[in-house]
Amino acid sequence: MPIATVNPANGETLRTFDALNDDEIEKRIAAADAAFRDYRTTTFAERARLLNRAADLLDEDQQDIARTMTLEMGKPVTAARAEAAKCAKAMRWYAARAEELLADEHPTAADVKDSGAVRAYVRYRPLGPVLAVMPWNFPLWQVVRFAAPALMAGNTGLLKHASNVPQTALYLGELFRRAGFPAGCFQTLLVGSKAVEGILRDRRVVAATLTGSEPAGRSVAAIAGDEVKHTVLELGGSDPYLVLPSADVAKAARTAVTARAQNNGQSCIAAKRFIVHTQVYEEFAERFTVGMRQLTVGDPLEESTDVGPIAMEQGRTDLAELVDDAVDRGAEVLCGGGRPEGLGGGLENGWFYAPTVLAGITPEMRIHREETFGPVATLYRVDSLDQAVELANDTSFGLSSNVWTRDADEADRCVRDLQAGGVFFNGMTASHPALPFGGVKRSGYGRELAGHGIREFCNATTVWYGSEPR
Repeated sequence: MPIATVNPANGETLRTFDALNDDEIEKRIAAADAAFRDYRTTTFAERARLLNRAADLLDEDQQDIARTMTLEMGKPVTAARAEAAKCAKAMRWYAARAEELLADEHPTAADVKDSGAVRAYVRYRPLGPVLAVMPWNFPLWQVVRFAAPALMAGNTGLLKHASNVPQTALYLGELFRRAGFPAGCFQTLLVGSKAVEGILRDRRVVAATLTGSEPAGRSVAAIAGDEVKHTVLELGGSDPYLVLPSADVAKAARTAVTARAQNNGQSCIAAKRFIVHTQVYEEFAERFTVGMRQLTVGDPLEESTDVGPIAMEQGRTDLAELVDDAVDRGAEVLCGGGRPEGLGGGLENGWFYAPTVLAGITPEMRIHREETFGPVATLYRVDSLDQAVELANDTSFGLSSNVWTRDADEADRCVRDLQAGGVFFNGMTASHPALPFGGVKRSGYGRELAGHGIREFCNATTVWYGSEPR
């Protein structure tokens, strides 16, 4: 696809960009490699000073970058501002905690002696230039949750962002430059997907992180495996949302609307499959459907808008095909099911899809197996916790999960048996700098955020002394 800003609310192309040529890519990789040689020796205090400055600049730029994100990929501007604020918070979190998270680890004195050493410890050292292949749905957050820990660990970064958010991508490169990071520490590469292989195979690029589709993850993992380079992959999900008999059904239904419609439904950790016990199914279905139907769909630059357009025309087409296939095979449309009515004001050509709830889903339907990236929810009725857990795990994905229950035994069972990188009780899945983020099965491997995320791109170096040097 071309590298361009196309407003999904009306289909208008706002700006186009030329991709970097091979010489320009080479210069940036060389700069990242050169920067790493010195930057890796800087103190945590110096890195924290720079990252805190980047957070301050992002706060100052919040209104402008939020509008840019909205114009590029259609998220409501209120959500875009919140995303920018979250990124600044994460930067400050890592600036304050990186030194502690990467502190030397010391085995017990008995273990040191048993190893034959007089002293031994583990030190975390940065790896070098890391390639980040990032998606459009959270165009700031996805990048910052890699960049903040990677830079605090002493690595340098090369960003290959999604081709439909080039202005946000360029902003990120400039943000770290303006904050005072040495030249080459973090650079945006405006390139298409075909350039990724050459960059990743370059000997100076030591690792990669990718958030995106399963095919993209397979491709990057295969290249990195061939080069024996470390990767972290987050490849999406089809997160279950379990509502059990003891749940606060009214609160569960209200939260479910947000959990499904956040970011126009285009979130890997958005709840997608709503698995509801028969004892509370009717009440939940009614409340949830009413809530989805009441969402305001419209211009994402308007403060009152809850749901904006799908980011790309093909994305809306894919979503519509999943819904149409389900309906053709017998699914019941409780609300939505197509383009929202009554859109005017220049939005007629936008890539909108109405908030939709489907019931009566069966395994023969594509939507039962495939991720829905848009405001479409599927409802399932179950008769027991066993059935709920079995259905929740009946997916190739395993990113996160949500469970509504007041029963401690049910909660323990879900923690034990749900195949997911996270289990969130009586609330919706969300990412936070202090909590590791990632999945299992085809949702990927490795972790972002928390201490796990900052150590992903470090060399855990064993240091052993048979005698002390003088």
